[in-house]
Amino acid sequence: MTRTEPQPRFVVCVNNKDYPASLELRKLYQVVADEAAAKHHQLRVIDESGEDYLYPQEYISSLSSYPKPPRRPCCAPLT
Repeated sequence: MTRTEPQPRFVVCVNNKDYPASLELRKLYQVVADEAAAKHHQLRVIDESGEDYLYPQEYISSLSSYPKPPRRPCCAPLT
């Protein structure tokens, strides 16, 4: 039996007021699971330094909160 690794989770930066060198607006960041941080309303993400750091949850938005674009056939022209 093979064990499947969990899919990486990504979020988007929606506020970088206090961390302009570490977070870029509208950029995707990978989340590192940290239950203790979640209890304090923080997320651990891999930032611009390549290291994982804690940031306030209000600075980060889940991709699932954005609406999915409508699907179109692969050969349909762009309008």
